[in-house]
Amino acid sequence: MTGSGEGRSDRLRRYATYASVSVASTLIAAKLAAYLLTESVSVLSSLIDSTTDLMASIVTLLGVRHALRPADANHRFGHGKAEALAALAQAAFIAGSAVLLCVEAVRRLIYPEPIGEGTVGVAVMLLSIVLTAGLITFQRHVQAATGSVAIGADRLHYSGDLLMNGAVILAILLTGLTGIAAIDPLFGVAIAAFLLNGARGVARQALDVLMDRELGEEERARIADLVTAEPGVRGMHDLRTRNAGTGLFIELHLELDGRMTLTAAHDIADRVERRLSAAFDGAEVLVHQEPAGLADERLDNRISG
Repeated sequence: MTGSGEGRSDRLRRYATYASVSVASTLIAAKLAAYLLTESVSVLSSLIDSTTDLMASIVTLLGVRHALRPADANHRFGHGKAEALAALAQAAFIAGSAVLLCVEAVRRLIYPEPIGEGTVGVAVMLLSIVLTAGLITFQRHVQAATGSVAIGADRLHYSGDLLMNGAVILAILLTGLTGIAAIDPLFGVAIAAFLLNGARGVARQALDVLMDRELGEEERARIADLVTAEPGVRGMHDLRTRNAGTGLFIELHLELDGRMTLTAAHDIADRVERRLSAAFDGAEVLVHQEPAGLADERLDNRISG
């Protein structure tokens, strides 16, 4: 089996969680002040979202910290799924905030209230857009470098915030121009629907990791091509893959010449493991060697049946 734990990758994950908590804390303070001045439901929606952002970011920070712990006697595959659990908690936070926002928006539709100090609200939303855009750029870099599920979920969440902040600015400006109080809470309902859709996407991605979903057909075909390109390999079967949150696990049966010595078979399998680990960013690879043409019970046959 091969694998690698990169210190730089771990540091990037941690820095991304620290940046997320810092940005969310800053925006909560600014949006709370804006809401107290404007009493806008759209600003309130953004404040609620930033509050859940902070809670979700703290959960992500703790989840990533736990996921980066090395394998131990009770967790020989490591602790990587803690990231997926953190992402699932994010989905719950997002969904909860959407429900609370929808309740407040409906109340404002029934009992309309004017928006005050619209300029302050717009200024705070612009600040939010700038800080959020910077955070997303950094998170995109971290996700590309590490493949972190939790950081990816956090990035998707904050990407939605960019659209929401733009919608809040539009709601404040339209309400100020038209004097129609219903515009603001209607935007709040639309934002709540957007948040619920985002929560569904985050939850689905986390569950894929927790349920050991296989890689896509394109990646599986790439694995097969890399394995069969190794000299001495007659074929392969029973490929199994799973994403553990902080890394990828690849298992397969390698078909070799049955007359080959054990040492020669081991050398070929070792080269296959190194080839796959290099191609899939330090994946943990487990290869079972067996004679080509052996008639045995196969996972591939059970699945196709």
